[in-house]
Amino acid sequence: MSDDLTPPPAAAPVTVAGPGARAAAPAVAAPAVAASAVAPDPNADLHRRNDRLLLLTIAGYVIVLSGLMIVSGVSITPDVMLVALGLAAVILGRGRLFIRDWVPFIGLFLAYELMRGYADDINRVIHAADVLGLERSLFGGALPTEVLQKAFHPPSGPDIMAMIATVLYFLHFPLPIAVAFFLWIRRRRAYYDYVAALILLSMAAFATYLILPVAPPWWAADHGLINGPNGLPAITYLKAQGFNDLARLFGFEGRYIYSYAIYDVNPNQVAAFPSLHAAYPFLAFLVARRAFGKAGWLMLAYAASVWLAIVYLADHYVVDVIGGVIYASGAYLAIVHAPGWFRRVVDRAADPAVEADVEVGEAGDGSAFARAAGRVRWSFVRQGAMIAVVGIIGIVGIVKGHWFGGESSIVLLVPWGFLIGGLWRAALGAISR
Repeated sequence: MSDDLTPPPAAAPVTVAGPGARAAAPAVAAPAVAASAVAPDPNADLHRRNDRLLLLTIAGYVIVLSGLMIVSGVSITPDVMLVALGLAAVILGRGRLFIRDWVPFIGLFLAYELMRGYADDINRVIHAADVLGLERSLFGGALPTEVLQKAFHPPSGPDIMAMIATVLYFLHFPLPIAVAFFLWIRRRRAYYDYVAALILLSMAAFATYLILPVAPPWWAADHGLINGPNGLPAITYLKAQGFNDLARLFGFEGRYIYSYAIYDVNPNQVAAFPSLHAAYPFLAFLVARRAFGKAGWLMLAYAASVWLAIVYLADHYVVDVIGGVIYASGAYLAIVHAPGWFRRVVDRAADPAVEADVEVGEAGDGSAFARAAGRVRWSFVRQGAMIAVVGIIGIVGIVKGHWFGGESSIVLLVPWGFLIGGLWRAALGAISR
């Protein structure tokens, strides 16, 4: 019985002249070939360790950079963060790829931030009392901001929680940029999904600001809607105190660089719902969880910390936080389950040939970039550039030349639309086949 189950031991090494031997040889050699084809990479563990080391190094770089800026009194603005990450990309040998992948994202993201301040110029009806009533109804008449400030805000001296909350607030811009950089380094395909979701989220929020300007808690308190028994505001806007406490703690009081080149160019004080301070970190969590697995859950802890911070500082209601989470989830799902044509556009943008040959391209061969450039639709790029230039001229004319009533005019949205549309047109041409 055992003889029937066991192959003859001499079958593998025997060599017999004639056609029968030639037919049997491939059948015997096939297992060896298959085994070598699926042999595990002996350096797989080393590659994984190097990947983890790279991510930890980048994380450390971002944390140390942010920490040094905070203790030195330098506000963490997107321009500074982008320069720092661009330098990191050059060190990693990806400088040219950084320019190709990031210019459309940077242009669209910053254009949105500069444009959103005009949303409240269209609809002058500010929602304050109704949103405040909704907040109280969700918490049995209590106001979470008031409860938190009574519990943690000291009557005198530094407010430690306000200091921490202010730092988290300052990370509003650097966070999405840093997360995008992490994805770009290790999951470039996920980077494009993240950027698309981020832009979709921002534009959906902007549309909401156009039709539903919502005042934050501090605005409502300043206008007498949140008064205590003594007739004075029952809550305090703590962001300024948090920053001043940080200045005294680290010794840069009176000599700090409190530059809000992006934040204060065109602020919108009644754009509380949905809260992008809540939405951005939650979107980062959703994408990071999918891209990095268990490590991505760290972003949820960070997001929860931000939610607590913005409610404590009186920047947002819990209602605004809930709205931010819903908007972020909607943008994420819309991109993940996008139509096939959109997925194809993203696939072309995340061209694996460019990434695979990036080291060669950086060294001067440029083969991958030559292939990518050969697929650029230059007519689209030129059209987009011309449209963007028209938008820039219109913006400068209205803001500096006071055309059509100056920068407070709704007409200013038109050249901004040209600028964003032109950038999109040029970007689509650059990633077309």
